[in-house]
Amino acid sequence: MKTLVCEEPLRFVYKESVIPTLTEGEVLIRIKRIGICGTDYHAYQGNQPFFQYPRVLGHELSGVIDDFNLSENAKGLKLGDKACVLPYLYCGNCVACRKGKPNCCTSIQVLGVHTDGGMCEYIKVPEQYVFVDNELSFNELALVEPLAIGAHGVNNANVKADDYVAIIGSGPIGLAAINFAQIKGAKIIVVDINQERLNLCKTKFNVEYTINSLEENTVEAIRRITDGDMCDVVIDATGNLKAINSSFYYLAHTGKYILIGLQKGEISFSHPEFHKREATLMSSRNALHSDFDFVLGSLKNGSVKAENYITHDVSFDDIADKFDGLAKNPQKVIKAMIKF
Repeated sequence: MKTLVCEEPLRFVYKESVIPTLTEGEVLIRIKRIGICGTDYHAYQGNQPFFQYPRVLGHELSGVIDDFNLSENAKGLKLGDKACVLPYLYCGNCVACRKGKPNCCTSIQVLGVHTDGGMCEYIKVPEQYVFVDNELSFNELALVEPLAIGAHGVNNANVKADDYVAIIGSGPIGLAAINFAQIKGAKIIVVDINQERLNLCKTKFNVEYTINSLEENTVEAIRRITDGDMCDVVIDATGNLKAINSSFYYLAHTGKYILIGLQKGEISFSHPEFHKREATLMSSRNALHSDFDFVLGSLKNGSVKAENYITHDVSFDDIADKFDGLAKNPQKVIKAMIKF
C-alpha cells in the first residue's frame, strides 16, 4: 500500500508498505478521508513537542471496513460499513481509565502522534475504536474527531441555556465549541484577531457578538455585552499564552475557564482576581466515546454542518507537494481534507 511518511521536519516521502495483518479484535479500515489538524502542521514544521521522526501522520480519519477479525463481544460491524476512528489508544487500567476518562490515559497513544496514523491506504485499529455510520458522508465522518474535541470542552464546562460563553479563537476547535455551546442555548462571544474568521462566525455560525482584540479592549467589550456580569464560561481554543493569560479577566464571579488549547509555557494570573470569583480552571483533553456519539447525532440531525468547516480538499497523491502551502496559510485554511 502507499504510505506518506514525515521523515523529518519539512520533508514528506511516499513509500510502499505492507497492508497490515489482523489479530483478534482488530479491524482494517480502507482510508477515504483524512482531515489535517494543527498537530499535523506542527509536526511537519518541527514544532510538535516530544515528537519522533519518521512518523505517519493523520488522526482525523474516515473510511470503509475492508476486513476484520472480531472478538466474541464485537457487535454491529459489517464489511463495507462506513466508519470513523477514535484515535486515542488507551490502556484501560490506569487511574484515568478506571474512572471512565480514557481520553487522558496516563499512557495514551494517539494515532499520528505517538504511533503511526492514517496517511496511508489502510490502517488497522482495535474494534472498540471504530464508529460506524452509513448515513453520513466520508467528509462528515472525518470531521467527527475535531468536532468531538470541541464538544468535550463544552460538556466539561457544563454550559447551560442563556450562559454567556466566550470562545477565544475561531479555528476548527473554536468553531466546534461555538457550535456545541449554541446547541446548549448559550449566548456566544467570539474573540479573535482574525477579522475574516470573525466575519465567518457571524455569517455561517450566526454568532451575535464578535470582538477583534487588536481593535478594541476585550474586557470592556465583554463588560458592555454582558451588562457588567462578564462570562459564565470562557473556553480557550488558541493555545496562545498571551491569549490564555488575558482571558482570566473575562470571567464572571463563579465562572468556569476551560483550556482546550495547549501551549508549552507557564500560565500566569492574579490569584486575588481568580480567587474572589470562586472561579474554576479546567483543562479539556481529547474526547470520549460519548462525545463521538453526540457528534455523530448532531451531524445527522443537521445541527452541525460539515460544509461550514471544510475549506480545502486535496488528493492523497498531491498532498506531499501541497502540504507546505496549507501549513503556511493558516488564516485562510479552516479544515483541509485529504481525499483518496
